[in-house]
Amino acid sequence: MTATLDLLRTRRSVPPPLLDGPGPTVNELETLLTLASRVPDHGKLAPWRFIVIAGEARARVGEAIATAFAADNPDAGPDRLDQERRRLQHAPVVVAIVSRAGPHVKIPEWEQVLSAGAVAMNLVVAANAMCYATSWLTEWHAYDRRVLDALGLAPQEKLAGYVHIGRGREIPSDRPRPALADIVTTL
Repeated sequence: MTATLDLLRTRRSVPPPLLDGPGPTVNELETLLTLASRVPDHGKLAPWRFIVIAGEARARVGEAIATAFAADNPDAGPDRLDQERRRLQHAPVVVAIVSRAGPHVKIPEWEQVLSAGAVAMNLVVAANAMCYATSWLTEWHAYDRRVLDALGLAPQEKLAGYVHIGRGREIPSDRPRPALADIVTTL
């Protein structure tokens, strides 16, 4: 149990530009996604799914991101477009967490969305436990319908974020955390 508590105590996000390969093997990735899916899921709906973006797929999705950005920012220079194009190319593997939350007679949508968030956090913790560094991000393109269409999301699906997985070149220092007295109420 001490190892688990130490992992949770020291877990730290690593920005994608500080991530390198090698990434998880096919078997490790299967294990990670299996562990990620072991979350609270009222009604056993699995109101989420995964899109694994690795290898050349990172460049293809990056092109969709750059194209959408260029359409909205016609004055963007080549350097900025290249920055947008490379957003998913730092880490060797990026997993998009898709929320499939929808109307249900017994289970509110917000519970389903929380389940998708729990999947993302489980993926982060599991990858960190395998000694990979991670970053869970959304950024503007996670909300852009053109990019979501390029990823193959159905109109009712939303992106809960991208989990970038790789090896950290460096681990940033910890950020300030709120004092428990500021965030805990005891009744």
